Formats: sequence, C-alpha cells, structure tokens
Amino acid sequence: MPQILDHVRLSAVERVARCRHIARMIDVLRNMFRTNATPRTEVQLEVAVAALLVDAARADGVYDEDERRAVLRLLREMFGVSEVEARALHDQGDAAQNEAADVVRFTRVIKMALSEAERITFIEALWHVVLVDHERDPHENALMRHLVPLVGISDYDSATA
Repeated sequence: MPQILDHVRLSAVERVARCRHIARMIDVLRNMFRTNATPRTEVQLEVAVAALLVDAARADGVYDEDERRAVLRLLREMFGVSEVEARALHDQGDAAQNEAADVVRFTRVIKMALSEAERITFIEALWHVVLVDHERDPHENALMRHLVPLVGISDYDSATA
C-alpha cells in the first residue's frame, strides 16, 4: 500500500508542476498581447551600419586587420567621425551583431533612415569590405544576396555597386 501512496503523491507533485508551467505559458501569452507592452528598442543608424559592416567582414570566417581597417575607414568617412569614435562605433556594432538573432533589426533601421542613394552607397561599402581580400567567398555572396533586398535595393543596383 505505501508504494501506491508514493505514486499518488508523485502524481500530485507532477500535476502541480504542470499547472505552474501552464500558468507561466499563459502569462507569457498575456504579456504578448498587452497594449501597454514596451516596444523593442531600435539600434542607432551608426550602430546598425557598423554591425553589418563587421558582419560582412566576418562572412568568410576570417576577420583580418585589412578588413578591420577598411571597416574603420568606412565608418570615419560615412559618419565624419574621428578614429577614436570610429573604433567605438565598430565595437558597438560588433557587440550588437554578436547579440542579434538576425540582421533584420539592422536592415530595418537602415532602410527607414537612409535614402535610396544612401542605401546604394551603403551596399557599395559592404562590397568594398567583402572584396578587400580580393576573393569572393560563397558565404560573402550569400550574405550580400540576403542583405540587398532587406535594405530595399535591387539586384541590378547591387551588381553595379
């Protein structure tokens, strides 16, 4: 008989655990549909650009000093910042890129903040970073094919960039 009671008690404990789990899932769903939920914060344009430049530099699995210098130079030229500020932007972009689940949070900011001509210039900058080692890696090609439409640029404009 004691074995049966242990089984019943265990089942009761399991039932309580399941109810708690279900209650947590319901709370998560409620929070998703709350009207006063705080929106996800967007990254700054400069950080979004830096994150994608770093991503392009790392796409082939190698992030060497030439690529790092190219990213820093592009950040200085694009935003008119000093070397120190460009390094800080680089580091912020690198950290944001490492934390991001995907590139959409960066491409959305770029698409909304830049004009079409500026977005084409940005794609040119990405191509510059990708080709700084004078090789086109399949991973770099895949990244560029993925990014170009996300920033609202045609394949033709990317090819001519």
